[in-house]
Amino acid sequence: MRSPRRRRGVHPAAAPACSAMATGAVSPRSPLAAKKRAVVVAGDDTDADVFDRLPDDIVLVVLSRLAANAASPADVASAALTCRRFRELAAHPAVLSRASAAAFAVRWGAWSEAAHRFLRRCAAAGSLHACYFLGMVRFYCLGSRATGAALLGRAAGGGHAPALYALAVVQFNGSGGGKADKDARAGVALCARAAWLGHTPALRELGHCLQDGYGARRDAPAGRRLLLHAAAREHLSWKKHRHGHHDDDGRAAEDAASRFMVAWWDSHRAKTAARGCLPGEHDVGEDDTSDLRLCSHARCGRRETRRHEFRRCSVCGAASYCSRACQALDWKRAHRAQCAAARWLAAAAAADGVAH
Repeated sequence: MRSPRRRRGVHPAAAPACSAMATGAVSPRSPLAAKKRAVVVAGDDTDADVFDRLPDDIVLVVLSRLAANAASPADVASAALTCRRFRELAAHPAVLSRASAAAFAVRWGAWSEAAHRFLRRCAAAGSLHACYFLGMVRFYCLGSRATGAALLGRAAGGGHAPALYALAVVQFNGSGGGKADKDARAGVALCARAAWLGHTPALRELGHCLQDGYGARRDAPAGRRLLLHAAAREHLSWKKHRHGHHDDDGRAAEDAASRFMVAWWDSHRAKTAARGCLPGEHDVGEDDTSDLRLCSHARCGRRETRRHEFRRCSVCGAASYCSRACQALDWKRAHRAQCAAARWLAAAAAADGVAH
């Protein structure tokens, strides 16, 4: 019987095992295994930042969705601080133009040149909410009437309802100009456009204009219907807010601008009191604007741009309002009791005068 022969040049230890051949495993010393190890090592080097593999278009889509659903400016800022690439892409116009109104809700305490620059960049990118917020701040707080009105006009041209109503208030009062600059018809037209877009204060203002015949043909029944509609919408909005439902972006932008202006003028009043200035006094080099009044509606924040610009309560004369809508809201919430007390005091004083 012949003995089995071995192949020349093949050592038994170097021969692959049968089990390995059956399972299809690759020897660690084979060229294929070495190639796989090289691929894995190369992959480990690039896995240090997996976002580098994503195309810019995908990252822009993700950042745009994040900005559109942002609940505060910190949401966009935290995404931009991730890495240098994210910081560059977060400043892309496609991201800034889609940011929600809450992304621009800058608090007065956080106001800085960087925040101002961020708002300017967003407005230049085409964000209507940024145009409205920055326009209100510049017009009523910073004193830049022309640029503020231009920003509000840009937002209104894009169909931003609060910006349309803000321009209507400017037209009704002739803000930034004189009494001759009042244009009631233009204010009514802007209010009608904002009311058609579902803006409740504009709806209430339009109802008062129709009821009084101010800037439009008098139609008392239509005005009362609009006022009832505005009251119903306000009640429904209050119920939604009570149950935790968020308002639309337009309402959020308007509330953010009003909160900023209220805090701005509160701080201005506190600084004036800290300097020891009495009412009617002012420092050298400053404009004499101490007699300019704020709107008495606590949540408005608008301030007169000239003396005696706002309308006053016809009974007591102590409250000033930028619009009929603010007057109606403040009457229901606070001024009814204050004005009633003033009337009682006046009636008592008149009775004492007659008695004596």
